[in-house]
Amino acid sequence: MLDSAKVKQNYQITIPVDIRKKLNLREGDRVTFALEDGKMVVRNSSLTAWEEIQEAMAGEAEQIGWKSDDDVVAYCKEIRREMAKEHRYID
Repeated sequence: MLDSAKVKQNYQITIPVDIRKKLNLREGDRVTFALEDGKMVVRNSSLTAWEEIQEAMAGEAEQIGWKSDDDVVAYCKEIRREMAKEHRYID
């Protein structure tokens, strides 16, 4: 895909609609600019952050014995119960 945009006052650009759709961008979203192999890459910052978290956490679930999404959900529920007790929402 090839598209262009004009650099305006204050170095602002409008991201072409086809690119916005491909990146699943909405008003208010943030984008990340990176240089990769001499090329500028524009990415949806939310997706970039999510990918970085996934990479950093790779293998962690197996190390603590989680085998399925149900294990993660159960852990989240337990944390919520503990927080609710701490804040006296429940007994």
